[in-house]
Amino acid sequence: MDKPVLVVMAAGMGSRYGGLKQIDPVGNHGQLIIDYSVYDARRAGFETVVFVIKREIEETFRAAVGDRLSKVMDVKYAYQELTDLPEGYALPQGRVKPFGTAHAILAARKVVKGPFAVVNSDDYYGPEGFRAIYDYLSTHPDRPGCYEYAMVGYRLRSTITEHGSVARGVCEEDENGYLVRVTERTCIEKEGDDARFSEDGGATWTPLSGDTIVSLNLWGLTRSFIDEAERRFPAFLDKALAENPMKGEFFLPSVISQLLEEGKARAKVLRSADKWYGVTYQADKPVVVAAIAEKTASGLYPDDLWGSR
Repeated sequence: MDKPVLVVMAAGMGSRYGGLKQIDPVGNHGQLIIDYSVYDARRAGFETVVFVIKREIEETFRAAVGDRLSKVMDVKYAYQELTDLPEGYALPQGRVKPFGTAHAILAARKVVKGPFAVVNSDDYYGPEGFRAIYDYLSTHPDRPGCYEYAMVGYRLRSTITEHGSVARGVCEEDENGYLVRVTERTCIEKEGDDARFSEDGGATWTPLSGDTIVSLNLWGLTRSFIDEAERRFPAFLDKALAENPMKGEFFLPSVISQLLEEGKARAKVLRSADKWYGVTYQADKPVVVAAIAEKTASGLYPDDLWGSR
């Protein structure tokens, strides 16, 4: 069985944040959020990281991230390109938005051959989730007739910002702790100790408990997911290009949900009590910097992450 690898989705445009948030330092020695994720992944057992980026930021990204991390990890790259479409499909004129998280995973189809974990580049997950997902991937290959996946779930109240809305996959699980479905909510806001979501741009809101288990895109998958996503991409395009050609997205959780409904896969819901930190908005950055400083002071991380190794 191949050792699990880490896939980092770093091709997002950072439109709400106002810049390339993937390369915005949050640590004392210029460390980025992704440095802490890779550090946690490495001590959990991961040895290879695949960065999915836009080709136009490659030089900047390599200089800010990849060249440094290549000293401690096997670093590979994949490129999420708008024109990476199945034969017979064309990019809508004027589209600049990437096609979403499942499309980002498809971009890595030439370099990922076995089990892999998926994370966002701009989210702090904490060490617990990486340990759980690595251990699961290392011991649960696909079974005959059923793909074996996993997801690290977080309590919603630990994953929302004070400064605007976030997108989260809202999870339902069965009595055995397996995922029943995940529903992508693209506009969730904090409301006291709980939250609320809107499906109509804020015209109306639905309450959501802070204890709700949500996905932060920390998934454990096998190569089967890539093959399934590639087969399903044309059907997504048929619908998206007709209904929402400028912004339709091929979401990773949507593919998972389809596979669960068809009985082709099951996904174990693992748990992490760690608190999420991220830079969805510029105003989030001081909060992240303070949290990293506190975790460093407590001994969870060395002050100079890679210089100490």
